[in-house]
Amino acid sequence: MAGDPAFAQLVSLACHDLRTPLATVNGFARTLTRLEDLDDPLPRYLGMMATAAEQMNELLDDLGLVARIEGARWEQAPSDTDTLALAEGAAKRVGAPVAVEGAGAPARLEVETAERALANFARCAIRHGSVDDLAFDVDGGEVRLGPVSSEAAPILMGESLRDLGAAIAIRVVEALGGSSELDGETLVVRLPVSSAA
Repeated sequence: MAGDPAFAQLVSLACHDLRTPLATVNGFARTLTRLEDLDDPLPRYLGMMATAAEQMNELLDDLGLVARIEGARWEQAPSDTDTLALAEGAAKRVGAPVAVEGAGAPARLEVETAERALANFARCAIRHGSVDDLAFDVDGGEVRLGPVSSEAAPILMGESLRDLGAAIAIRVVEALGGSSELDGETLVVRLPVSSAA
C-alpha cells in the first residue's frame, strides 16, 4: 500500500461505504435486544451480533486510519496527556486483564489513536501468545508490554502478517513520531514526550 495513494484512497472509500450496512446491522441488533419477550438464546445471539458489529466498526476505523497514514492524508488532532494514562486507557480497551504500572511523562499525542495502537499490540500478544499475565510497564515515554512469547513476537512486529491490529499499530506509532521494537520477551514502544518531561 505504501507509495500508492490511489490504493490508500480506495481503502478509505471502502471503509466509508461499509459503515452504512454495518450501522444498520448494529442498530437493529441493539433494538431487538431491548425487547422483553424474547426467548433464550435469542437475546444472547443478538448481543453477540451487536458486539461483532462494534468490533467490525473498530476494524474499519483502524483500516481507514492506516489508509490515511499511508496516503499521507492523516491530520492529527493531538492533545495533552500522560503516557501512564495512555497505557491505562489502552488496558481498558483490550477486553482481557492487563496490568499497568510505572510512572508516565507528559506527552502531546492523539490520545484515542495512541490508546488503540497500544491495545492492538496487547490483543496480539494475548491472541497469538497465549499469555495470562500481560502487563504494561511505563517509564516516561517508554511503554513496555510483556511477556511476549516467541510465537507472538514475529506477528507483533509485523514480520508475519497475521494480525491486522498489530500491523496497523506499528504504522500508527511511527506516524505519532514513536517507535516499537522487541527486547527479549518485551515489546518496547517509545512515544514522543513533551520537552518539559
